[in-house]
Amino acid sequence: MGIAIEPLGRQHDRAAFSCRQSALDDWFHRRAGQDQKRNVARVFVAVDDQHGVVGFYSLSSFTLVIDDLPDEIARKLPRYDTIPAALIGRLARDQKVRGQGIGELLLADAVRRILSASRSLAVFAIVVDAKDDHAVAFYEDFGFRRFPTRPSRLFLPTSTAAAALARAAD
Repeated sequence: MGIAIEPLGRQHDRAAFSCRQSALDDWFHRRAGQDQKRNVARVFVAVDDQHGVVGFYSLSSFTLVIDDLPDEIARKLPRYDTIPAALIGRLARDQKVRGQGIGELLLADAVRRILSASRSLAVFAIVVDAKDDHAVAFYEDFGFRRFPTRPSRLFLPTSTAAAALARAAD
């Protein structure tokens, strides 16, 4: 199964996609294209020849309130009201390809795109909102940490992500 990850376009059939999370399915079927047209999110899809669209994720700019960060991180940052971040707003893989590493592939692609953008635009951290405990565990496996006041919101400093990618490339 050869997977290509590309920007969402009109040629992508979203109707058959199902991750079995109604909020994610509904957003992808009904609002992903509109969010992209309105510059609210950039949406990327994983496509294979056999199943069509097998996953997606969205990216947006975001700001973190410094007081929401763990103290050991916040005290090392300048005392601005907000800190720049990137948001992986939604990430899902089709239930047909469960257990085939598509979620991991999508997350790695999203992190690479964010790190690429961070060469031109300041991004302190990558933020995700996990939909359930399973999603929290998924992100924690990749080094994301929970926000102290919002346990379903997690973050990964871009410096940590860049170091991990550099180690993986060695």
